[in-house]
Amino acid sequence: MRLKSFTAKTMTEAMNMVRETLGEDAVIVATREERNAVGGLMVHLTAAIDKDVFADDESTSTEQQETASDDWLYEDDSAEATIIEDITEAMLRHGVPDSVLDQIVSCACVMDHDEPRPALLSSIETLFQFKSLPKSTENKPIVMVGPPGSGKTLAVAKLAARSAMDGLNICVITTDAERAGGREQLKAFTDLIGVDLEVAKTPTALKEKLLATKGCDQVIIDTAGTNPFDRESIKSLAGFVEAAAAQSILVLPANMQADEAGETAEIFASLGANRLLCTRIDVARRMGAILTAAHQAGLALTEMSATAKVADGLSQCSPKRLTQLLMPTAERGTIQASTNSVASG
Repeated sequence: MRLKSFTAKTMTEAMNMVRETLGEDAVIVATREERNAVGGLMVHLTAAIDKDVFADDESTSTEQQETASDDWLYEDDSAEATIIEDITEAMLRHGVPDSVLDQIVSCACVMDHDEPRPALLSSIETLFQFKSLPKSTENKPIVMVGPPGSGKTLAVAKLAARSAMDGLNICVITTDAERAGGREQLKAFTDLIGVDLEVAKTPTALKEKLLATKGCDQVIIDTAGTNPFDRESIKSLAGFVEAAAAQSILVLPANMQADEAGETAEIFASLGANRLLCTRIDVARRMGAILTAAHQAGLALTEMSATAKVADGLSQCSPKRLTQLLMPTAERGTIQASTNSVASG
């Protein structure tokens, strides 16, 4: 079986592309609507066709035969084809763009597994990096960066609370002097764990504050929410990141639109971000933003935040955890049970 994706402005155009490329025997595996760069709706189809169809049909056009020889995904065994279809369906449901979907499915094709979830797990382990947040500074502060409303301040509070409970001598600094209530919110968190909150309004002030933290086990810096598409905002953040000489952690909400998450992550990665911390896991129903941001910007996946409660803290993002979010264990069995119930009724 071969799988191929098509994108067009309308369903009619997409179906015509399928017929012209694959012929009348193509089967639509999945469909979805997505927005393009200017906000217009596009139709995305994934179609499948048996790999021997073109060879058996003497009326097949030269163009179709040439297309058939492309590097498509195909499997001889029906069980393996089902695995690919299940993973493709899951990725489309989570809004994963073609560039990421194709790599995940391609990788799963070569994994020696009989079930879709183990194949997806192996693919994720192969394609993505996973790293924990450092528990001590290792001579470098940690600076949280991200767009407005991404959950940076809460992530800082959770990390500070965990470090304090581990017995570390920590220092928390904020450079956020613009957002109304932002400093007060973080101070309320740090007061609860008995840690003073330092404020640095300029890169120079940040350098001075850092000089006074040499005896700390860990320094955590919260920054103002930064619009990645505003040059002045990025320039301002770059000044703080350079002054801190820090490990930059990008904080993004999991319920972002996937393409936007990828573009955003690339910009913050250009400022030195090398890890991705995802928030709002509890309210997100599509995880395409996580995969796209990490893949497109080359970021290692680190912690996750699945609650607004500081006491519940952060949890490690692992291949197993991510696979569970993308393809829940009970999902296929539940669907099958429901189908059997309807059939018996």
